[in-house]
Amino acid sequence: MKRSEMLAIRLREVFLEGTWIANTNFKAQLSSISWEDATKKIGDLNTIADLTFHINYYLQGILEAFANSRLAIQDKYSFDTPPINSAEDWDDLVQQFLKNAKIFVATIGVLEDEALQKPFFDERYGTLERNIEGVIEHSYYHLGQISLIKKLLSQ
Repeated sequence: MKRSEMLAIRLREVFLEGTWIANTNFKAQLSSISWEDATKKIGDLNTIADLTFHINYYLQGILEAFANSRLAIQDKYSFDTPPINSAEDWDDLVQQFLKNAKIFVATIGVLEDEALQKPFFDERYGTLERNIEGVIEHSYYHLGQISLIKKLLSQ
């Protein structure tokens, strides 16, 4: 199996259908939460909506970079969640996230392994493979936060 296919499997696990590492995934967590709970603030924690937007911001930005060979996303905008004032707003964010996750998984899965060792748009960011691994690790980190926030909300 190609390395890119293995990375795609790991991405699919964290985003769409896996249970091996965290016993859950983003799709399962996000599909079972109301918009009110997704936007509920607990102390100084990010909301579930903020975390969803945050991960989607990076997925969408990297996909756009693949399309136009230019990485334009900036960390300082990654929590600029638009207002979520209804179930429709929340569903739109979740559906956009799931769509981007599916496209991201498919995009990574067909890369040639040699491409994984090339710079991630700029040599200072390291290789494409290192950055994909970073997306996986970053996503599991925030998936854990979402899981914990959901438990706090149910108390």
